[in-house]
Amino acid sequence: MTSDFRAHVRDWCRAHVPGDWRRAQTGASDEEFVRFQKEWFQELREAGFAVPHWPSAWGGGMPVADQAVLYQEFAAHDAPRLVLAFVGIHHAASTLLAAGTDAQRHRHLPAILDGEIWAQGFSEPGAGSDLAALTTSARRKGDAYVVNGQKCWASGAAHADWCLLLARTGAPKRQGISYFLMDMRTPGIDVRPTRQATGESHFCEIFLDDVVIPAANLVGPENGGWRVAQSTLGAERGMTMLELAERLGTGGFRRLLDLCAPLADPLAQDRLAALEIEITGLRALCADLVAADDPGPADASIVKLLYSELLQRMTDFGAEIAGLAAHAELAKPLSGGWESGAWVLDFIGSWEWTIPGGTSEIQRTIIGERGLGLPR
Repeated sequence: MTSDFRAHVRDWCRAHVPGDWRRAQTGASDEEFVRFQKEWFQELREAGFAVPHWPSAWGGGMPVADQAVLYQEFAAHDAPRLVLAFVGIHHAASTLLAAGTDAQRHRHLPAILDGEIWAQGFSEPGAGSDLAALTTSARRKGDAYVVNGQKCWASGAAHADWCLLLARTGAPKRQGISYFLMDMRTPGIDVRPTRQATGESHFCEIFLDDVVIPAANLVGPENGGWRVAQSTLGAERGMTMLELAERLGTGGFRRLLDLCAPLADPLAQDRLAALEIEITGLRALCADLVAADDPGPADASIVKLLYSELLQRMTDFGAEIAGLAAHAELAKPLSGGWESGAWVLDFIGSWEWTIPGGTSEIQRTIIGERGLGLPR
């Protein structure tokens, strides 16, 4: 069945993947970027490819083996990534399915399929890797909560309709955190894009000044948000990492091979071979993680660490080979991703991957403590 499905996806990609999407999106305005992302998402939805990881009752239910094939073929055909829909179809959906009420699921899951965009309001200026130190407060007032504070590194928040928000409702550290669904049109929300070294402004700060959130938008019990947040963070594992690994190995490495093709330098060939070995190992680890019924406590951290640091090494090599001539592309950033094809730009952008979802240092701590049983 998988071979038939692969042929089906391959034929669909040949007919639907826009061949010039990188050129068209390089330097595109925010409005053009958002429109393209929403149109591409709806094409995938019509084909049944937008949310294959969701339960069948909500439009998914694709077998794991077929999901792997889907991402392999998307990578092979250089299909655009769902940058704006990413938080909604992965983080928001997994949270709602794991901990949301029936009313919350029926309100938001169909809306996500219709193009509702989500951001994630977790990190703060003083609470990034130490997320339990967050200070944004939510004070109960009748049938609502009044929220004050600041969030940072919120991907795509400038375009978001809703936000997954963690705020403090009780005791310090993990015990006093609650989880909310926040309508981004609520008065008191100020979103400020952060201009990055790549020239784009994908990340944003969110300032909250007496923002009123209905109590019905609380996910899970009050002060139980830390446990709910694990469902959100768990969305960064499994198929998400498999998709990224396939794009790195099939798309990124292929472009690197094309770049290095004229070189006869044996040292360059050795570096290419070493990268290919690492990529092969990463893809195998991702496939094992997806297939595992009960992944190890540090498996996701191992995959995330390997991917992000391998991405840096690969784009560093590409930038070194391309030379400073590629620097001219910095004037035309591609919104929302490292895969611009301009190696200097991609190398600069690769550094963000060792920060979100837990820094490399945090991942190594998790691997040591939970995977190897080392003392704190």
